[in-house]
Amino acid sequence: MAQTPTRGGVGKGIFEGYQRLPGTYDEFFDADGKPQAAVAAVVGHLYELTRRDFKRLQGLADATFLRGGITFTLYDGNSSTERIFPFDLIPRVVAAREWRAIEAGLVQRIHALNRFLTDIYSDQRILREGIIPRYLVEGSKGYRSQLKGIRPPKDVWVHIAGVDLIRDGEGRFLVLEDNVRVPSGVSYVLENRETMKKTYPAIFRNNAVEAVESYTHKLREAMNAVAPGEGGTKRMVVLTPGPFNSAYFEHSYLARRIGCELVQGNDLFVERRRVYAKTTQGPAPIDVIYRRIDDDFLDPDVFRKDSMLGVPGLIDAWAAGHVAIVNAVGNGVADDKGVYPFVPDMIRFYLSEEPILPQVDTYVCAREDDCRYVLDHLAELVVKPVNEAGGYGMLMGPSATRAELAEFAKRVEADPRNYIAQHRIELSSCPTWTSKAVEPRRVDLRPFVVTGDRSWVLPGGLTRVALRKGSYVVNSSQGGGSKDTWVVGGENA
Repeated sequence: MAQTPTRGGVGKGIFEGYQRLPGTYDEFFDADGKPQAAVAAVVGHLYELTRRDFKRLQGLADATFLRGGITFTLYDGNSSTERIFPFDLIPRVVAAREWRAIEAGLVQRIHALNRFLTDIYSDQRILREGIIPRYLVEGSKGYRSQLKGIRPPKDVWVHIAGVDLIRDGEGRFLVLEDNVRVPSGVSYVLENRETMKKTYPAIFRNNAVEAVESYTHKLREAMNAVAPGEGGTKRMVVLTPGPFNSAYFEHSYLARRIGCELVQGNDLFVERRRVYAKTTQGPAPIDVIYRRIDDDFLDPDVFRKDSMLGVPGLIDAWAAGHVAIVNAVGNGVADDKGVYPFVPDMIRFYLSEEPILPQVDTYVCAREDDCRYVLDHLAELVVKPVNEAGGYGMLMGPSATRAELAEFAKRVEADPRNYIAQHRIELSSCPTWTSKAVEPRRVDLRPFVVTGDRSWVLPGGLTRVALRKGSYVVNSSQGGGSKDTWVVGGENA
């Protein structure tokens, strides 16, 4: 049974001396140091461990990741370093009742984004009616004018979405951004859970934790649902840029778990608008390609002519309806950070519904009034380039120097379309092991939504952790780690 800590610090087992991070919502403890209801059983187990016990368990988890080759590549200028993906053994817990609302909001959001993509590559009704400024959409680097008139099977553009959520100081979940091109991280969700079960099975006792293991089955179902033709066995492949890509572990992992071949561009060819794989038995027709290559490199006949990663003629075969591409090409416009502020308007426009999930208030520097406000308040804002990912290229105004603020002001003035800004939100924090003690670290959450005939949301998702003390940057590419994310309590919790 969970013990109750005293006000001012939890003071039990591995939590001895733990203090909440001022101004944040703590995922484990309330203002009096008492466990939040959803985590009471988890805290009870952790109270029984000494720091020495926990350090040993964490070492076993790290060794499991190392032996399994569960890695990620960090880039620093012209160099790169491959390392194990940092995993923290203290789980992040969300109550099932709270999760059901998140789930409904995610399904609603992806439905609207699919409708948006179908529209902008066909009738462009949302642009003609002035709901979203045309220059923001057609000026996006993710918008592909070459695709106008193409409609993927069942009008599904976003087969796999990773929607980044944060929890604010009041405990509300907000959408921070959408990832609908080639979102990564789901393999770490599955490996985190498997490692957790191997390393510390006792912690699952007295916790009804929703399973994540069906993800690859659901993904294969969705891929099969959008495959061209009627019935029969569909041949699927995962298309990777190769082993030097930072997420190559995930590419190979998913191919193995889905039960299909992992291929590179030179393993495929197009003939008479059909895609084939080269095999020892001769050419084999391919029905579905789960691509992990960016648009620019996917087909040198249409996009970058110098690409050695893609497949010449692939877009023509896709346009003819002879192959499904998962995710569809051209999705980048839907997760452009300059388009993000208009997703609530998309939901109202296409679905005639109010958004279930709120999102962060955002200034779009392409709009003159917003740009003026941003330039006048740079020191108070987080400013992000719309075409960057992984936390790169952004300004954290509250912690920036005068020189950094002045330099960034010049960048915004020179190219306002390339920037948005938001007031910094105090991300929620979660107890995290720091090699010697448990301390609060800021976290976000990336749930994954799979869409074929219908949408399905993976229970939980990838909790990313800012491992450096005081940091707000949780991105794996900048040294962040992850936690196993639990949805607990059953349907009525």
